[in-house]
Amino acid sequence: MSWAEIQSEAELRELLGEVMPRAAAKERVRLHERDRQWLAASPFCLVATSDEQGNCDVSPKGDPAGFVHVIDDTTIAIPERPGNRRADGFRNILRNPHVGLIFLIPGRGETLRINGRARLVREAPFFDELIVKGHRPRLATVVEIEQIFFHCAKALMRSSLWKPETWGDDLPSHARITVEVQKVEESLEELESYYSEKTYSKKLYAS
Repeated sequence: MSWAEIQSEAELRELLGEVMPRAAAKERVRLHERDRQWLAASPFCLVATSDEQGNCDVSPKGDPAGFVHVIDDTTIAIPERPGNRRADGFRNILRNPHVGLIFLIPGRGETLRINGRARLVREAPFFDELIVKGHRPRLATVVEIEQIFFHCAKALMRSSLWKPETWGDDLPSHARITVEVQKVEESLEELESYYSEKTYSKKLYAS
C-alpha cells in the first residue's frame, strides 16, 4: 500500500478543516496574571530547540513549583541544574535562538505554551532568587516571549497521563536499559547503584 503524503498547507487544511476562531485568537505576546499563576504552580517544562540546520532537541526541566523566574511581562528565565553536560539544547540556542516551551501542572490537562527567542546568561541579579537547597544555578535560559497561549486538555485526557491506575510497564530498570542500548565501562551492578534513588537524589543540585 502506498503512502498518501501531505505536501502543502492547502492539502492539510482540506483534511483538517479551518482553525476555530477561538483557537486562532488565543495567541498573546505578554504575560497575563493567569500566566504568572500557572508558571508559579508549574514544576516541569519541556524546552524545544533546533540548530541552524533544523536539527531538533527537546529537553525536560524540573524543579519545585514556581522555578521559572518572571523578569517582566515579556521575559522569563529558566534556571539550569546539574545534568549530563551534553548541552544539546544550549548549543542549539547559540546557533538559533528560537525556542518552544510547554509548562505542565500535575493533574491539569491544559498546558501553557510559550514561544520566543532565548539567550544564555551566566550571571544576573535575579540568580539569587533561583537558589534551591543552597545551590545557585550556573546559568539560566532567558526567553523573550513572542507568543503565549493555553493549550486544551485533549492530549492529556486521551493519554490518561495523570491517572495512576493506567500507569505501569514491563520495561527493565534504567541501568539495565543503559547496558543493553549503549557501550558502557561500568557493570550492571555499578549502574544499578549509581541510578538508585538514594544515590541519584544526592546529585540533583550538586555537580
